[in-house]
Amino acid sequence: MLLSLALIFLSGMALGKIFEKFKLPKLLGMLLTGILLGPYVLNLLDPVILETSTDLRQIALIIILTRAGLNLDIRDLKKVGRPAILMCFVPACFEIIGMLLLAPKLLGISLLDAAIMGTVVAAVSPAVIVPRMLKLMESGYGRDKSIPQMIMAGASVDDVFVIVLFTAFTGLAQSGSITPTHFLTIPTSIILGLAGGVIAGLVLSFLFSKFHIRDTGKVIIILSVSFLLVTLEHSMTGVVGFSGLLAVMALGSSVQQKKYEVSKRLAGKFSKLWVGAEVLLFVLVGATVNIKYALDAGFLSILLIVGVILFRLVGVYMSLIRTKLNYKERIFSGFAYMPKATVQAAIGGLPLAMGLVSGEIILTVAVVSIIITAPIGALLIDRSYKRLLTKEYEPDRGFSKKASTEV
Repeated sequence: MLLSLALIFLSGMALGKIFEKFKLPKLLGMLLTGILLGPYVLNLLDPVILETSTDLRQIALIIILTRAGLNLDIRDLKKVGRPAILMCFVPACFEIIGMLLLAPKLLGISLLDAAIMGTVVAAVSPAVIVPRMLKLMESGYGRDKSIPQMIMAGASVDDVFVIVLFTAFTGLAQSGSITPTHFLTIPTSIILGLAGGVIAGLVLSFLFSKFHIRDTGKVIIILSVSFLLVTLEHSMTGVVGFSGLLAVMALGSSVQQKKYEVSKRLAGKFSKLWVGAEVLLFVLVGATVNIKYALDAGFLSILLIVGVILFRLVGVYMSLIRTKLNYKERIFSGFAYMPKATVQAAIGGLPLAMGLVSGEIILTVAVVSIIITAPIGALLIDRSYKRLLTKEYEPDRGFSKKASTEV
């Protein structure tokens, strides 16, 4: 296991750096590391690492979403308003509709199988999106219109929405029936997740005010509470849902509201944790990719992914109608809503494990979606933000000075 961890970190960092030197997203190097080290190519990773891969990836997600919450000012989201809410579900709905229209014709599968495939593919990747939006917030790009905040929050809720739909459709495929109560999990997951995170954040803010705790200790406490919130999500399997990852972000945001200076210091600590967590996350995601499925996918699967991404871009555009965003900012928002990785790696193989007839083709399309959209989406974000967004300088919390940086 120790050898596997050494290989993951050293090889992942090295390949990431090489790709960065060639002006490519370093996550592409990390994904490639996972593919090469994984069970489908060189098979150099300890089975124990692979068995705990889901938990390790979830820890990495908790770290980046906590950091996101500590940097997320609720007042920025209030400024965005309606579009922030629409971005939580409209693009995903358009992508699922695209899958329903295209998949039966291209792959010859049923509408129900297409719906399941749509929910697997439709979720965007917070692990790809959130670090990039945080970078934009820190450097001031798009901050005047709260574009990074809108995308970051929307991407987190998007996953909750899509995973609940996935559970409903796979339940229908197995039992042959579906009831309206299946969909009650969506609002309850979002509402209870936000409420639980806010309450936890307020309690921790009070604790940090009453007792002197070093920042390192605060980080450990926040991480431990975040683990408990995610564990609570796993224990609530009925109609009433709870989004642990959404609660984690809400926790961070609550601390940011109550203890602003503390939150800035803690965000710096979580940034350092993310250096290692990012490598672990994307290498392990790469290790889940069966390259044989990707090679056997053929042109039709690639065409399908491109087609549904176009539907998603239309959904993003529809969400941003009648907003102050100009056409460049809307294009950037579309780019930012493309990458897929973590959710597809987590649930792509479940239909096959359930014994569904379409399980193998769904897994294949999930793999192809990671390979195509994660690096291309990351590359588009990294290469376009300076041209498509304006930069706002903000020396402190109460003063801002805008400067256009359009090239």
